[in-house]
Amino acid sequence: MTIDLMGLFTAPDRDAFLAELAKAGPVTRARYLDGTPVWLVSGYEESRAALTDPRLSSDIARQSRVDVAAAAGLPEDVRPYLMKTLGAYDPPDHTRLRRLVSREFTARRVELLRPRIQQIADELLDGLAGQEEADLIASFAYPLPVTVICELLGVPEADHDTWGAWSRALTAPDPDAIATGARNLIGYMAKLIEAKRADPGEDLLSALVQARDRLSDEEPISVAITILLAGHETTVNLIGNGALHLLTHPDQADRLRGDAAAMSVAVEELLRHSGPADIAPMRYTLEPVEIAGVVIPAGEAVQIVYATANRDPRRFADPDRLQSDRRDNPHLGFGHGIHYCLGAPLARAEAQIALHTLLVRLPRLRLAVRAEQITWRPGVMRALAALPVRP
Repeated sequence: MTIDLMGLFTAPDRDAFLAELAKAGPVTRARYLDGTPVWLVSGYEESRAALTDPRLSSDIARQSRVDVAAAAGLPEDVRPYLMKTLGAYDPPDHTRLRRLVSREFTARRVELLRPRIQQIADELLDGLAGQEEADLIASFAYPLPVTVICELLGVPEADHDTWGAWSRALTAPDPDAIATGARNLIGYMAKLIEAKRADPGEDLLSALVQARDRLSDEEPISVAITILLAGHETTVNLIGNGALHLLTHPDQADRLRGDAAAMSVAVEELLRHSGPADIAPMRYTLEPVEIAGVVIPAGEAVQIVYATANRDPRRFADPDRLQSDRRDNPHLGFGHGIHYCLGAPLARAEAQIALHTLLVRLPRLRLAVRAEQITWRPGVMRALAALPVRP
């Protein structure tokens, strides 16, 4: 059985597709978006092992099997900036780049950001309170993490909406839209970096500019774009997916409304059950690797599927049910190993604050359409197209 991975991005029922994929076993053959053969790792223990195996490289330049950039619709001129992300480096380069930006995303730093995140959430809900109907994604789930990550990087407030439109274009099904969005985003970031070089501030982008002797010509732009995209897109979807669950499970919403501490546990379960990242960045075998009794030859592309690993019944009891009080929950929603999500503490804080504030400030919030009318965006991430609500 060979699985067509395109089905994950286009299936009307994403969970049904993933359930069928899991039935094929913890390691199986598949076709990538362009039809290239790849290996899928879908079991929990197998995925954890693969994510820490140094024989599986994250560096796309160390393989020739899959043209990921072409499959994603990226033209030649933007590839050096969008294909060399933090997730696509091996040590020692990965260690060098991660060290440059990690100080902004420590648990201690994020704790200091909590009051500002709370302020942004409150201001956004002030604008929602008097409306008869609104899209919770556009009016709350999207602007909250965008504002936070832009302030961290030093992107001027007047530019938030502009670059946001370009970043959304990168996940569009239209190759022309992807190319246009990528070029605009790269051009904008190059100009902003020059401005920070002339007049640095206290933001992360200024710190990257100051460290230019440790970076290649493309890396400041590449790292900045990586943080911008990773720092808002996944959190937007985590907040949106979480809000939908709470709106359709009022008993759980009532319990969490009265217990802010319990929201941290609930967010972990949201990440396990319906987190935004269904798949990991591609890995490539540097030598033959045996996983679950299957020998994957050298030079092969390996796609680890977080979504099936997080619902592996061998590790999680009743895995298809979202239990907001689940305690034993070592999910892979943020990955595992050296590429564990750098922004995990920030994403957790934003989701916890956003969802709890939503429950407390708008206790009568309800869907404006039937739950079955809610639509999902096709693409790599588990993302709502919109979330119509009545405050």
